[in-house]
Amino acid sequence: MENTDIIVRVATPDDKIYAKTITDEMESSAKARGTGIAKRSPEYVELKMDEGKAVIALTAKGDWVGFCYIEAWSHGKFVANSGLIVNPAFRGHGVAKSIKHRIFELSREKYPDAKIFGLTTGLAVMKINSELGYEPVTYSELTDDEEFWKGCRSCVNFDILTAKERKNCLCTGMLYDPAQKLKEAEEKAMRDRAAAEHKTVSVQPQMMVAADGNIDMLHPKKQRAFKENFRLFERWLRYKRYVLLKGGNTGTASNIKKKFFLFNLF
Repeated sequence: MENTDIIVRVATPDDKIYAKTITDEMESSAKARGTGIAKRSPEYVELKMDEGKAVIALTAKGDWVGFCYIEAWSHGKFVANSGLIVNPAFRGHGVAKSIKHRIFELSREKYPDAKIFGLTTGLAVMKINSELGYEPVTYSELTDDEEFWKGCRSCVNFDILTAKERKNCLCTGMLYDPAQKLKEAEEKAMRDRAAAEHKTVSVQPQMMVAADGNIDMLHPKKQRAFKENFRLFERWLRYKRYVLLKGGNTGTASNIKKKFFLFNLF
């Protein structure tokens, strides 16, 4: 249940007093999860507040509740909503969802043509992302900006990412592509008009990406909604985690391909 006493808004320079608290909780939370995020200094968080590229959640009394910021990569072609963190005392109240929705809106306002992406191991975050229109993708579809990938060095799973030649890791890549969403909306409008006029419209097939990066072309009517098959996706994540952590021959691309096709499951 969402807490109506919590205010979620764009951060301002006046919020710099929370910077140290935010970065301390980021580090503490990462250690508790056993995963890592790009380490950020209080000064970096303050910069994001100065730039108007951050969202903060506070109680009406001024207690810090949550935070997230925007980073642009590949000369603004890609945008990441990074550093999502919620004060442990306020978790379970829909704060993360509210922050994610507001930072997504802010990203679309500041970078309307950019692809918005994220890497996460959290199923809760994946569910929120799917509500916003993100889709799971292979790492090759994310930014190739080296500065972004350097941020993974602070993660305990960095060796896995390196061993997989930055093609896979425990995190799931998710992407919101505004150009693709526009295309889908136009095709839907065409189908709706055709249905109203009792006509048939030919629609271009969509790309479906397999777990090993191979591409399959499927007609839209064969696609299954990711957010409607989330439990199946959870099974895939458990298998992926087993393969990457246990290693061995089960982790080869050919065997993964035989067992699971990431998007063909949906």
